[in-house]
This record gives sequence, C-alpha cells and structure tokens, in this order.
Amino acid sequence: MILQAERLRAFYESYYRLRKRQTTRNPEGEDVRPTTDRIKEAVFSIIQFETEGRNFLDLFAGSGQMGIEALSRGAKSASFVDNAKKSLETVKRNLKATKLENSAKVFAMDFDSFLSMNSQRFDIAFLDPPYRTGMLQDALELVPEAMNDTGVIIAENPLDEEILSNYGDFVLDRQYRYGKIKITTFRT
Repeated sequence: MILQAERLRAFYESYYRLRKRQTTRNPEGEDVRPTTDRIKEAVFSIIQFETEGRNFLDLFAGSGQMGIEALSRGAKSASFVDNAKKSLETVKRNLKATKLENSAKVFAMDFDSFLSMNSQRFDIAFLDPPYRTGMLQDALELVPEAMNDTGVIIAENPLDEEILSNYGDFVLDRQYRYGKIKITTFRT
C-alpha cells in the first residue's frame, strides 16, 4: 500500500514539473501587459486551497496564463474572455501547447457582452483589464452575478487606481501590494 502511494506521489510530482516546463507565450504588441510571474505566484498562493475542482474565469485573458495556471493546479474548467484577436490566438495556442484545451472555453467578445450572456457560475474570477480605463470598475459591477456564493473575485490594478470596497454581495477581503501593483480579493 505504501509503495503504491509513493508511486502515485512520484507520478503527480513529475506531471506537475512537466506542466511547469510548458511555457506560455504572450501576444505581441503594446496593447497587452502580461501578469508578471511574481504576481501570478502571489495570486495562486492566495487561492492555493481553493483552485482544485473549481470553475475559473479569466476575464481580459491576454495570453491566458492565469486560467492555464488554474487548470494546471486542478481547476475543473476555465473560461477565457478577450476581444483582441491576437490574444485569442495566443490563448488557443497556449492551451494546445499545455494540452489543456479540453477543460477550457474561449470566448471572443468583450467582458460586458460575455457577462450579459453567460449562464455559468464561477468559483474564482481573475480580472486584469487595461489599467486606468474604467473597465475594472465596470467589470467588478457585473462579475458578482456570475459568481457562486462561496467564490472569490481577484482584481489586479495599479496602486493609484481606485476601486470600491464592495460589489454586489462581494466585499473587499484583502489587498496585497507588489511594487506599483495591488491584488485585491473580494468575498461574500
């Protein structure tokens, strides 16, 4: 019995290392600002026990790296939303490279169109829109309707960009500062 458990642990460790080696590409151009590895690791440290078996929303997906990371950490599904053609091509390429496309849905539309038509409920939503455009605040107004009651909304934005302390039933839980960037979590 112990030998079988050790084999299973070794299998999962090698599988996870293989997934980590699969690097994602980023869309080219000045319109995309990928989340840094430092921020990505911080976000997944915050939700480390909440990812497995959950539905993840990567709104403003860019390269899709946040949703792909969630899938590699055991998320049940990930939905990627972006309206930029280059970003969507990159998300699809990255999903194929990591062999995670079967657990993913990619939506070619802006955030408000997606949230208006969406019927799926999410456990985790990650929002990282272009900075200082008002899109984060607008998305935060709409996202709570797509969330499960026990979910968490995570927003990435610059320190000088203001956001409210509650959206729908979701209230500000914590804020984390990483240089000029802050990560804010909202929970019910």
